[in-house]
Amino acid sequence: MPTELVDLPSGGQGDDLALLGLLQLVSPALPIGAFAFSQGLESAFELGWVSDEASLGDWLAGVLDDGLTRCELPALARLYAAWAEGDDEALAEWDAWLAANRETAELVAEDARLGSSLARLLASLDLLPESPSREAPALPAGAGYVTVFAWAARCRGVPVRQALLGFAWAWLENQLTVACKALPLGHTAAQRLVERLRPALVAAVDEALSLPDDELGPALPGLALASALHETQYSRLFRS
Repeated sequence: MPTELVDLPSGGQGDDLALLGLLQLVSPALPIGAFAFSQGLESAFELGWVSDEASLGDWLAGVLDDGLTRCELPALARLYAAWAEGDDEALAEWDAWLAANRETAELVAEDARLGSSLARLLASLDLLPESPSREAPALPAGAGYVTVFAWAARCRGVPVRQALLGFAWAWLENQLTVACKALPLGHTAAQRLVERLRPALVAAVDEALSLPDDELGPALPGLALASALHETQYSRLFRS
């Protein structure tokens, strides 16, 4: 196994550094522009599908169950393993699979832009796999966000389960930030939704780690329709 992909030792400083590396990756302050995207949620507000705390919670629970659990999270686990094994073919295959599951131009653009932004940030920190100090496969051309995130988590020694939990947490936090900006939703209501959905994040990771390949794939027609309608929405705060 390439030296840069060896797990950090369990316990003590290794675990602490991995945890801090994960917190850095999922921080809203990470300068990759995730705040600019709503993943169709802004159109759901405009259309009246989501209008208050209860309907927002239902929307997020549905996207988590039928989307992240069957798409981004299991793909992240497979990409993490591919990085660990130095498997160029699997990296390219799962990166392409994720791109093929983006149902609108906005969702394709979001994944590509966040992926390139995170790659640029990692390059500035000398953390890209292409760095001369690392022996690892190169990023697939135009790698999407999940693929680059998987590398960053693996490079930092974050265990795969915690990487999935962190990814899901970052998604939830971003969606709640969108809602606080675009709905009359206070921060206390957002925290109630965090309490409601925290167990669902854990359950989503459990399921994502157990699913075989032939059961993967999102089923989010509402989100796809909202994202498509957002492309021509007259007034909007977010790119998608």
